Formats: sequence, structure tokens, C-alpha cells
Amino acid sequence: MNLKEFSVSTAPEVGRIIDILNLPSTVNFTFLSIGGKDGLYIDVIATNAQYIAHYQNKTLLFYLGRCRAMNDQPRSLASMLFPVGLLLIAMASIQSGASLAKSMFPIVGAQGTTTLRLIFASVIMLLILRPWRARLTAKSLRTVIVYGMALGGMNFLFYMSLRTVPLGIAVALEFTGPLAVAIYASRRAIDFLWIALAAAGLMLLIPTGATSAGIDLVGAGYALGAGICWALYILFGQKAGADNGVTTAALGVMIAALFVAPIGIVHAGSALLTPSLIPIAIGVAILSTALPYTLEMVALTRMPARTFGTLMSIEPAFGALSGLLFLHEFLTLSQWMAILCIILASVGATMTMGSAAKPAIAAD
Repeated sequence: MNLKEFSVSTAPEVGRIIDILNLPSTVNFTFLSIGGKDGLYIDVIATNAQYIAHYQNKTLLFYLGRCRAMNDQPRSLASMLFPVGLLLIAMASIQSGASLAKSMFPIVGAQGTTTLRLIFASVIMLLILRPWRARLTAKSLRTVIVYGMALGGMNFLFYMSLRTVPLGIAVALEFTGPLAVAIYASRRAIDFLWIALAAAGLMLLIPTGATSAGIDLVGAGYALGAGICWALYILFGQKAGADNGVTTAALGVMIAALFVAPIGIVHAGSALLTPSLIPIAIGVAILSTALPYTLEMVALTRMPARTFGTLMSIEPAFGALSGLLFLHEFLTLSQWMAILCIILASVGATMTMGSAAKPAIAAD
């Protein structure tokens, strides 16, 4: 039996929620040759990496879950379900936070609600991630600023859409942003199927003269605008995170707060200081940012990125259920079908994504 060891550098993984998760800078491999049969073992949790290794003119390609770390035991059912449970709780937390945020609209409007949420979220992220340790160059600072503005625009436009659009539909429309990024990154023939599904979902939401089941077009425009900001958030988040890792998240939230705060202050004024709103705003910041961020970071270390992206695709359904339970928003059959079409398009785009592509999932 021959043993040979080598190391390679890893690339940063794209995490949903707030930002980029940087893996360790190197991963150790051990190449074993036993009886003329070659095997490759990784000295790291297998679900954390995906590599193509080249050895003696041979290409060894393995995927997540097809090999096991040298010191890794077979995973039990409980250990596999644990990260899935965390992810489901995180999605429920985000949509519950959105429902709670909507209760603040009568007092400070969507503008003021976005401002309060981002201010308290930035304080929480400041304490958790300590962004003052980041080393910024002029180029990386420009990227972080655009990243933070995209984050602020995404939150602002999404909350503006919630004034007239049910939560589940707003989430589904917003999902077209990362869906477009995923399809663009793949550019395969089958992607036309996912484009058609997403288009069918959008068509089901457009009001027609023969039905009153359509949604408010202005609100839908805000939700689609939030999706565009989400796409920019992903693209610039990848660049910003490559320089400063997860601390970029805190910088982005702080910039988003500075970007949106003037709008909220002009609209709501002194109502932002209403004492009864402060606990609600803190609750929104925790439910929509701090708690899901923590849970999703843990889940990301325990499941393949593609599985993570696929599960995140069902978030519009969580939005619809949260709207039904907390806001009493009842959807028509065609609206449920529209949400289903967009979910299937997102799942399909994630499942057929090329192995080299990163999952186009990100949000705050």
C-alpha cells in the first residue's frame, strides 16, 4: 500500500443569508494505492468540499457525499436531518420576521420599518462579526459599498411590495433575482425549461380583464426590483466576500442602514422613536437577520451547497404560509400555482447547475 499526501487551496463558499463563508485556506488529501486500485481520501468533513484532483495524469472526480473523510464516521439519520431542521427553522424565522415587520407599517410605513430593521441588524452584526478587523483597499471598498447598497435596496423594495402584495407572492417574485443569476451561471439547454416555468408563474400573477385574482402591479414591480437588487447582492457579495470573508456581512448591513435611513427619517420622522416600536424592531432584526444567519451558517457546514440551495427554493411557500397564519392573507388557486411554478423553477435551476458553479443563493 502506498500513501502520498498533498494539499490544495480552497475557494470561498457562497452562503445564503448574509454573505460569503470562507473555508480553511488548505485541505489535506491522502492518495492511496492498494493492489493497483487508486482511492482518494480527504482529511476534512466530506460535505464541506468538492474538488477535482489530478494525480499522475489521472483525473479523479468525486462529488459531495461520494467519499468520506479519513476520520469521518458514517452519518446517522439524525445527523443528516439536523441541518435540514435548522434550515427550515431559519426560513420560518425570516418569514415570521417579515410578518412582524408588516405590523409596523401603520405607524412608520415600509420606509421606517426598513430603517429600524437595518439599524438594529447592523448593531447586532457589529457585535457578532467585529467588522473593524477588515482590511479594505480602495477597490474592495467600492465593491462593499455597492454590495451594501444592493442589500439596502433589496430590503427597502421588498418591504414596499408588502404594502399591497401578499407575503408569499412577494417572496416568490423576489426569488426571480437569484434564479436569473443561477440560470445565467449555468447557461444550459435545460435552463429554458426553468425560464418557462418562472415565466408561467409570473403570467399567473398578472391581472387580466376576466379575473380579479391578479395582484397590484406597483407592488409586484417593487418585489421584482427587490429581486434585481438580490441578484446584484449575490454578484457583488461574491467579490466583496473574497476579500474579507464573513466580516463583509456586517459592513454590508451597516452601509445598507446608512443608505436607507434618510428615506425612513424623511417619511416617518419622530415616529421612529416611538418606544413601543423598539422591541418590535429588535424582534424583526433578530428574526430576520441574527437568528437565521446563525442557523444557516451552522447548516452550511453540515450539508452540500447544492442541497442547501435546493431547500432554500421552498422559501416562497414559507412566506405564503406565514402570511396565511399571521397576516390572514388568503391566496387564490392561481396564486398558489404561480408560487409553485417559481419554486419548481428555482429547484430545477439548482439541481441542474454545473458542478463548478456556485449556488446563486443569498440574502440578508
